Amino acid sequence: MLIFAHRGASKAAPENTLKAMHCALQMGAQGIEIDVIQAAGQCWVIHDVWVQRTTNGFGRLDQMTEAQIRQLDAGEGQQVPTLEEVMALTANRCLLNIELKGIKDLALFLQQLDGACESLGIAHQHLLFSSFDHHLLAQLSRLRPEFAIGALTASCPLDYAAFAQELGAVSVHTDVAFTSAEFVQDAKARGLKTYVYTVDEPQDMQMLKNWGVDGIFTNVPDKALHWLAESEQQPA
Repeated sequence: MLIFAHRGASKAAPENTLKAMHCALQMGAQGIEIDVIQAAGQCWVIHDVWVQRTTNGFGRLDQMTEAQIRQLDAGEGQQVPTLEEVMALTANRCLLNIELKGIKDLALFLQQLDGACESLGIAHQHLLFSSFDHHLLAQLSRLRPEFAIGALTASCPLDYAAFAQELGAVSVHTDVAFTSAEFVQDAKARGLKTYVYTVDEPQDMQMLKNWGVDGIFTNVPDKALHWLAESEQQPA
């Protein structure tokens, strides 16, 4: 079972900051999940378009200049990083799950992504693109069929993981509150991996492992990795 650090190691350091990414790598996370929003012609790694929850600023990110964004303190003196800055830190060291939250110009995003991949030598197999915006995922898949996409849902649809299969996704990403053994089995039957968010409790980790889930997103990757190592030593 893959352990993804949710917004980096977000219990150990401010979420979606370079410090959180560094902590996640030091802990041994096999994957890191980040959120990307476009503003001022750049891709920023931050979860909310309104910046006041995670920074010392106030207002909408997409109404700020680059200079204003650079001045924000995202906690412990950390700046809001760009996608390229995160990619430079994590380059080929783990699977980077890029959740597209506020992408208004997909062509610009792809241009910047391609530039970062080329300059940093990042292979596409180390990247996974996810979103709750399934129209955006469909557009991305049409433009770049070589990209791996993961379809996000915060519900349990009547036809389970059919929507992810229709999108040509490699994985379906589900809310732990709405994940069931039936959903996981349906995804497996469709050839999809199942990644579940946000899982911080060992009891939930064990339940999901029993169901055959392929990976979890967690705010505590160190604890999750410790639990996983211990669980794999237990007799069947």
